[in-house]
Amino acid sequence: MPSTAAPIVIDLKFNADEVQSALVRAFPGRDVINRADPAHAGRDLSQARYAVVWKSQPDLFDRAPNLEAVFSGGAGVDHVLTLPGLPDVPLIRFVDPTLTTRMSEWVVLQCLLHLRQHVAYEKQAKQGLWAERPQPEAREMTVGVMGLGVLGQDAARKLKTMGFTVIGWSRRPKTIEGIETYDGSGLDAFLARTDLLVGLLPLTAETRGLFDAALFAKLSRKGPFGAPGFINAGRGGSQVEADIVAAIRSGVLHGASLDVFSTEPLDADSPLWTLPNVIVTPHAAAASDVRALFRHVETQIERHEAGLPFEHLVDRTAGY
Repeated sequence: MPSTAAPIVIDLKFNADEVQSALVRAFPGRDVINRADPAHAGRDLSQARYAVVWKSQPDLFDRAPNLEAVFSGGAGVDHVLTLPGLPDVPLIRFVDPTLTTRMSEWVVLQCLLHLRQHVAYEKQAKQGLWAERPQPEAREMTVGVMGLGVLGQDAARKLKTMGFTVIGWSRRPKTIEGIETYDGSGLDAFLARTDLLVGLLPLTAETRGLFDAALFAKLSRKGPFGAPGFINAGRGGSQVEADIVAAIRSGVLHGASLDVFSTEPLDADSPLWTLPNVIVTPHAAAASDVRALFRHVETQIERHEAGLPFEHLVDRTAGY
């Protein structure tokens, strides 16, 4: 007997096997069209009411003209906002404890690696050198978190728990218990206090290319290593990679941890691979858990079909 539930299109450039496995138990009673499945090639999408996307195929919205909502496969939505033919329907971000926890773990790890000079020790070990380096305490380093959404706030709280001095900045005022925050025009004052800068900003017209030489020059020089550090797991388009390279080579930056890049995968000849005290990870700080993603989508569809509003709606004007 055919399903009466509104069909859903899955158009995710994720690991195809993981998506297929997660779909076995997802969306019971609903017609699911997985565009990564060759068996679904050419399927009629005109009756689909929902789409779950991550770097989807460019013809999606032409072929699915009757969508009621679009779900991003990740916390970021800039990749969706630029898709051709994006309809004027609710766009929902992926917000889930698994995503938040993974991001916070990565941020805390990177801060600790820089605090304890792990990259330098790793290099020494490969050379067979035995030499102790200065080991400041976390409280001696001020970590400034730029971007105080769900991910940024959780990371800030966990960094404070680890003993770091933590401050935060966001475009609009935010209040986090026990953490001093800045907003809007307070950016320069925030940067002047920051020994280790963490970028968790969405990609918008205002944040594109924000992390550049001029911004790095405003960071604190009073931290335990003299020069500040930079960590970015927000969006690659928010950083100017040539300026990061120049800042590390000149000593303006002590080091960096980068999970996002303007072009991904990172070019094989990028100097970021080999620069001292630079840690590169392949956009894996908070990789989406496909099963958790589908649970999130199911919950939001249930709300919608029960007459309740969607949660985690994107403000298209703001870009997040």
